[in-house]
Amino acid sequence: MNKKPKAIIALVLTVLTVALLIWTCFYAGGKYVVFDPKGPVGQAQKELIILTTALSALIIVPVMILTFFIIWRYRDTPTNKVKYQPHWDDSKKLETTWWAIPIIVILIIAVITARYTYLLEPSKPLASTQKPVTIQVTSLDWKWLFMYPEEGIATVNQVHIPKGVPVRFELTADAPMNSFWIPQLGGQIYTMSGMAMKLHLQADHEGTYFGSGANFSGEHFGQMRFDVEVQSDEEYKNWVADIKKQSKPLTKDGYLALAKPGLSQPDEYSSIPDGLFKDIVNKYVVEGASNPHAGHGEATSTEGSSQSGTEDHAAMDMSHMNMSGHN
Repeated sequence: MNKKPKAIIALVLTVLTVALLIWTCFYAGGKYVVFDPKGPVGQAQKELIILTTALSALIIVPVMILTFFIIWRYRDTPTNKVKYQPHWDDSKKLETTWWAIPIIVILIIAVITARYTYLLEPSKPLASTQKPVTIQVTSLDWKWLFMYPEEGIATVNQVHIPKGVPVRFELTADAPMNSFWIPQLGGQIYTMSGMAMKLHLQADHEGTYFGSGANFSGEHFGQMRFDVEVQSDEEYKNWVADIKKQSKPLTKDGYLALAKPGLSQPDEYSSIPDGLFKDIVNKYVVEGASNPHAGHGEATSTEGSSQSGTEDHAAMDMSHMNMSGHN
């Protein structure tokens, strides 16, 4: 039986599938947030993804084309008269070509990845003339608590930040480990009990952006989502003032109730207990233990808003993140 029609059908289906994927991703109105960055960190991460993908394609695409060509050219059919010579001496030129090209591409990818890894180190502050806004993030079952120590307010499942101003996120967990992620701004860094991680991001455009927990943490982990509202500086200040006037305070008892497993609607608090973030970080530390991890996590030198976490955690930040960081 002539296999030519089947091969042609397979080729056409492959081309149509690739075309459909490209059209869906970039022209069909789909919202692929990683490829629509709104800040310097997200933009740098997008560049890295495109560069490494394009360089990898230099090897993958020719190999795939060559594979199809060989199968087609040397197919076993009665009408195929192509000369087949399975026994031949090795070619120095061919050997050099198919070894040299991948090695060169891998070296280029290694240099680019190393550069971006340093560039996107999450604990390094962003270069800016603006004073960073500090937001202390606590992942709970199954909600997010955001505390603004400088403003003295807190929110649940919603974040407000001013446009064009660096944001210093200090992150911990009072529940199973999770992963903090705002795709259009950058990130994805783990929140872990007993540790204060650091992540610097910035939003350069006003709007509402999607935020999520990106790590399995139990029954309702899929609903650990939050909105990030990027506002002008004036709108941000008005929002803070409104919360202080209209919202209830967050007490320690209120926090204990909030920390119980369960879902929560977005909420706002006009004040927060002094040292609450430090207490959460050190919650599982056993007094007098030679090993600070004896209780559950790691002791830190967190002091209020400015001292959460230590520089010693920077290396661990990198080992527990997916290209999260900053430009």
